[in-house]
Amino acid sequence: MKQYETGDLRNICICGSGTTGKTQFAEIMLHSAGAIERLGNTDSGNSTCDYNPDEIERKISIRSAIAFCEWKDKKINIIDTPGYADFVGEMIGGISVADTVILNICAFEGVGIRTERVWEYAQEKKKPAIIFTNRMDKENANFDNVVTVGKEKLTPNIAPITIPIGSAETFSGIVNLLTNKAIIDGNETEIPEEVKSSAQTYRDSLIETIASSDDSLTEKYLDGKELTPDEIKGSLKKGIIEGKIVPLFAGSSLNNIGIGEVLDFIVDYLPSPLECDSIAKVDPKGDLSALVFKTSVESHMGVINYMKIISGSISAGSDIYNVTKRSSERMGQLSYPRGKNRIETKTAVAGDIMAAVKLKSTGTNDTLHKSKKADEIPPIKFPEPLIDMAVYAKSKGDEEKIGNAIHAATIEDSTLRFEMDKETKEFILSGIGGLQLEIVVDNAKKMHDLEVELKKPRIPYKETILGKSQAQGKHKKQSGGRGQYGDCNIRIEPLERGKGFEFVNSIFGGSIPSSYIPSVEKGIKAAMEKGFIAGYPAMDVKVELIDGSYHDVDSSNIAFEIAGSIAIRKAFEQATPCLLEPIVDIEVIMPEEFMGSVIGDLNSRRGRVLGMGRKGKKQSVKAQVPLGEVFNYATDLRSLTKGSADSRMDFSHYEVTPGNVSQSLVEEYQKQREEGKLERR
Repeated sequence: MKQYETGDLRNICICGSGTTGKTQFAEIMLHSAGAIERLGNTDSGNSTCDYNPDEIERKISIRSAIAFCEWKDKKINIIDTPGYADFVGEMIGGISVADTVILNICAFEGVGIRTERVWEYAQEKKKPAIIFTNRMDKENANFDNVVTVGKEKLTPNIAPITIPIGSAETFSGIVNLLTNKAIIDGNETEIPEEVKSSAQTYRDSLIETIASSDDSLTEKYLDGKELTPDEIKGSLKKGIIEGKIVPLFAGSSLNNIGIGEVLDFIVDYLPSPLECDSIAKVDPKGDLSALVFKTSVESHMGVINYMKIISGSISAGSDIYNVTKRSSERMGQLSYPRGKNRIETKTAVAGDIMAAVKLKSTGTNDTLHKSKKADEIPPIKFPEPLIDMAVYAKSKGDEEKIGNAIHAATIEDSTLRFEMDKETKEFILSGIGGLQLEIVVDNAKKMHDLEVELKKPRIPYKETILGKSQAQGKHKKQSGGRGQYGDCNIRIEPLERGKGFEFVNSIFGGSIPSSYIPSVEKGIKAAMEKGFIAGYPAMDVKVELIDGSYHDVDSSNIAFEIAGSIAIRKAFEQATPCLLEPIVDIEVIMPEEFMGSVIGDLNSRRGRVLGMGRKGKKQSVKAQVPLGEVFNYATDLRSLTKGSADSRMDFSHYEVTPGNVSQSLVEEYQKQREEGKLERR
């Protein structure tokens, strides 16, 4: 295929909520440009960008997909991203390396809260943006409402470039306000009488917006002088790059109405990689540098790394250096991706997006460079996981297979975490939402024939004491031959919260030989690890060894270890034992309208609100809540606020568990012991 220079590239990221027809929009652009011969359909499961089996089965986008087409001697790289909140990491990765965001809005659903969230992500990355009002051919489509609410909820800088002729069943074409012509059945014609007045109003508003965005044109416009086509084009493009103008289009991706005008606009008005900074300033003349923004694992190809070239050019067979991993790599096959298909290339230039296979150690957010001494490109900041689930194998011995299967998913999705919880000894899978984790486990089942289930993670409660006590632990056993004898006296008292464990040896006069002291401590620690009242590890306890006795023949390390465990159990039960629960700090950022609901929900979870404030246009609430009360909180918060809130959660400290909660945990533990069902906590 033709090799394009950096200035002839356009990198766009298609974003929007989960029901706006983004993938079909990408499909019709590819077909209109002749990049694909057959027009696919998401409902039929044969679209270019939704090609994974789980996407075809569920009829939703789960991963971002990269494709490209050629239009008017320009190469357009398209990143089609999922709209569901669980897969927000895929969208953020795409936005980060794109030069322009195309926000899809459904004409009959309008500007919803999810649309606002997507817009916020684009604004955080400071990306130029345009809006495509899709599905104008559907019932209840309302273009004027999208414009009005969009200006109110998203930005007042929205400026329609095309407007619809009719809507729903009467939608027959569009009016291009720049050319002042109608396009009906793909042919340019005069504007129909029924929309002339509306078209003139929108065109006057567009010219005013363009003039207002450029100081050099404002005076001319106010003097009533006509702006030239070159002035309009130059100022419109400049306004888009600076974020002062957000062009808006109308159309239908399913019926291919308004798509050609969007493609024309992309190549004529949207910035090339040279004209705006995405993750770093693009420099065609510099040494090679690239950032990997996406990694996938495919059974027949292995690991595929998708990267944006930031400077210089890259060639197949060349030696490069992974600055992040500090390892050398050799570039094998390079290709331009188009969904699951790839068009092989020998080289790629700065600003372009391409795929590389079979790199040894490279993954998402790695910087590749010609030199070992180069700096890393600032990595993409992906959202931290919000929910945790414990992963269990139904069959003994499958744990390693499950671990390998889920590890592969974490390579592909940077918002996933999978690790062993040292406190509860469970494998924990963490992510953004329940659907995301469900799909990960489903894929592990299908691809590796494994039986896997997700469970609510155990809460890492602790045991401690509120008072002081003293106890003797004696282990004496005689059953023929050498006996066993160990005897120790200990005194215990609570430590300041978070101090853990302290052992003090106060033995004088040799009542216990020094060689046995470590065994006493070992026995105490082992008993504390198992717990005393509900099977949870004990903490924040000071143990002082004050006396004891031994036998010249029968004493041994194991005997004193057992004696230490007996002593701590007796002392613990006499020192007002209690349970501690982990407390987390939570910050919730939401629109003001949901403030009351969020605070009420936190209170119902035994939360303590610590403060409130503003974060930009939104409200912020900080609180402390018991960890046991916030399982699945991100999902519940999403439902409570219609997806408009963000939250973050960090461990804070341990506090004494309320009596009713503590009692139920103790009773459950005792019941399991009696029934012989006690699991290792």
